Amino acid sequence: MEHEAINLATTWVGWLSLAVFVIAYYFIATEEKYEINKAKPSLFAGTFMFMLIGIYYAINGLDPMPLHKELERLILEISEIFFFLLVAMTFIETLLERGVFDLMKYKLVSKGYTYKKLFWLTGLLAFFISPVADNLTTALILSTVLFTIDKKNISFLVPGAINIVVAANAGGAWSPFGDITTLMSWTAEKGQFVDFLYLFPASVIGWGVTAFLLSLSLPDGQPPFDASTEKKPVVLDGGMTVAYLGVLTIVIAVLGHTFFHFPAMWGMMFGLAILKLYSFQLKRKGANAFNIYVNMEKVENDTLLFFFGILSAVGALHFLGFLEYVHDVYAMAGATASNIGVGFLSAVIDNVPVMSAILKSSPSMDTDQWMLVTMTAGIGGSLISFGSAAGVGVMGKMRGVYTFGSHMKHSWTVLAGYFVSIAIWYVQFEILGLY
Repeated sequence: MEHEAINLATTWVGWLSLAVFVIAYYFIATEEKYEINKAKPSLFAGTFMFMLIGIYYAINGLDPMPLHKELERLILEISEIFFFLLVAMTFIETLLERGVFDLMKYKLVSKGYTYKKLFWLTGLLAFFISPVADNLTTALILSTVLFTIDKKNISFLVPGAINIVVAANAGGAWSPFGDITTLMSWTAEKGQFVDFLYLFPASVIGWGVTAFLLSLSLPDGQPPFDASTEKKPVVLDGGMTVAYLGVLTIVIAVLGHTFFHFPAMWGMMFGLAILKLYSFQLKRKGANAFNIYVNMEKVENDTLLFFFGILSAVGALHFLGFLEYVHDVYAMAGATASNIGVGFLSAVIDNVPVMSAILKSSPSMDTDQWMLVTMTAGIGGSLISFGSAAGVGVMGKMRGVYTFGSHMKHSWTVLAGYFVSIAIWYVQFEILGLY
């Protein structure tokens, strides 16, 4: 059939591409050991794998149209995430430049909160902000606050960062627009708006277990603060307005997607336009205006390129035919076991392409199982530091502190919370039928 893609998983290009992906993943996971930024192997693998496919098509005289169509679809998918992250990070860098986070940090530390109180406070904020905003933006904001509280106390920063990532992912799991995977399930009509809200008990209790176990390793005492030397930071002109515009941008993105079916990044780009217009207004008034392009220079471009690379690499595996076995796995292992395994798979690869593959294969499942896979794909990414957008964002923001290695030392706490969430889901959905 003309323009039909063929399964190349068992050809030399399939095995070679899989080897490239595995090698790249190894260097991503051992970023600290080889001192190579995770974006480099990710970007190389994502682009090189498609070049190998192109060579295979040329050598065998195959119709290049399926490859061309796949790349067009992939570019669209990646650009939606890329621009969404770019705007979110730009807002954060602008808030940093205006001194808003310095003020937030001052208010937290000046109250004399202990490390444990600050740990629980930032975790609770992450859990309840992410359902409204999104897990990545929430994690970026609160990790920035965490890092400004105490830049040197690793025994506080590492558990605090893990807590924020887990809380942001768990909070996003029970909201249709709190995570990309829940958004995908919602728009694919695998559940109504209220169905996702029933995941709240499993999400909050699972995070609570992980947070409690992490809190046992926190240091005693409180961050250093001397009222006689530390003055209250001054927020520069328009700082709080930028914060309000950031909230408005998220609302516009959500409403635009819900009612007009716009990509979420469209609302985000509209918010960026408003931010630029506001900076122009400040300049005309003679106020201390900010330069949006200077703030963009501070954005973690490595994070953006990492997403480009990893999504491209998984897209290549999908095109080669490796992800076509999803339906067979569900048939053999059963829905519950398969959906639990999705959490581990999403941690290793990425929850977005994993959920995309499941939705495309569309195994026969009722609402309870679709809610389970939505939850496991969302919170399962917390098992590994770069298994979720929130984790990758925090790794970039707290480079050298929150790393793959430091996360894995505490990963058992995340695993415990993961299984508790599944147990709560089973009791609520399968035994009590409360959904």
